[in-house]
Amino acid sequence: MVNNSILIVEDEDILRETLSYEVKTRGFNVAGAANGEEAIEIMDKESFDLVITDLVMEKLGGIDVLKKVNELCSETKVMILTGYGTIETAIEALRLGAADYMLKPYDKAELFLRVDNCLKQQELQRRVKIYENILPVCCKCKKIRDDDGKEHGDGEWMDLADYLTNKAKVEVSHGFCKECANEFNKEIDEMKKRE
Repeated sequence: MVNNSILIVEDEDILRETLSYEVKTRGFNVAGAANGEEAIEIMDKESFDLVITDLVMEKLGGIDVLKKVNELCSETKVMILTGYGTIETAIEALRLGAADYMLKPYDKAELFLRVDNCLKQQELQRRVKIYENILPVCCKCKKIRDDDGKEHGDGEWMDLADYLTNKAKVEVSHGFCKECANEFNKEIDEMKKRE
């Protein structure tokens, strides 16, 4: 998890500085914001792997920060860290996509366990996204598996031309590349010699 970037949004200066220091000592890159407005200004300029935000702040609170993170970068995880938590705010935060919700005062070991879990979730989502963008092609017959609407790996294998025509809506024009054309011509020449 070393070198992941974390933004800490906390209106209490001492808590923000203490948490920033603790996070830095764990090898993370850290930035701090004293309120939601400052956090949004920072996030407009740079991206973060994780945002740890207080819930109750003047003007823009933690829920507003969470919503803005969702708009700017859906890969960024958000952890709510609050002294004013209720079941209702926890449910709302999680419903809006918060990766975690924790009450102050926090236990340092538990906080970093949760930070690691948030970053592991993010890494897993990034890997899934990479694999979703890989088009499965048979190494022998060169057919393509269409998993669209099916469990990964359960899709129908189809000819490349059919896939391009039916799925990608691309018209296919058949022809020969230079190497195949030369090979095809050699085969014809060989057949003519045998006649």
